[in-house]
Amino acid sequence: MAEMTPSQSTPNVVVDTLSHLVERCKDGVRGFQTAAQDVEDQELKQLFQQYALERDGNITELQDHLHRMGQSATETSSIEGTLHRAWIDLSSALAAKDRRRVLEECERGEDYAVSAYRKALEAELPAEARALVEKQYQRVQAAHVVAVGFGASLGDGARRHGSGAGSAASASSAVLPRS
Repeated sequence: MAEMTPSQSTPNVVVDTLSHLVERCKDGVRGFQTAAQDVEDQELKQLFQQYALERDGNITELQDHLHRMGQSATETSSIEGTLHRAWIDLSSALAAKDRRRVLEECERGEDYAVSAYRKALEAELPAEARALVEKQYQRVQAAHVVAVGFGASLGDGARRHGSGAGSAASASSAVLPRS
């Protein structure tokens, strides 16, 4: 899809798209904070704290972009919140103290984030907004690959998804060493 100029994009499309990403990032912050708080594995705790901070930074960037447009984030539909209930299953995985299950639930939550960013990139966004979304998409995708990698290091437990990140797997393995 060709990059849109600000005059070709509908402000509502841009606001709705960026607002949707703000809400998905908020879901991610909550999920990763919950996981970091309750998981006993220090390596995972550090990883989840890092991702919570990263998602919080994404929120700030998206909101700043909206403010520069003279807009603010709007709440997205409750249907999306219902779809993102994967984070709720995280609680039972944490209660079971099962590292593999915690990773599987975080990965499932990340599936929603990756999907939201892919959908956002299909929207008609002005060049500056598109560049921001693409930059954040790369970070979210890299986090997803790391979660899959951690799960793979535990054996056959974590699911594998075609994230299309390719070389991100090797680049993001430097985030935390695998044990």
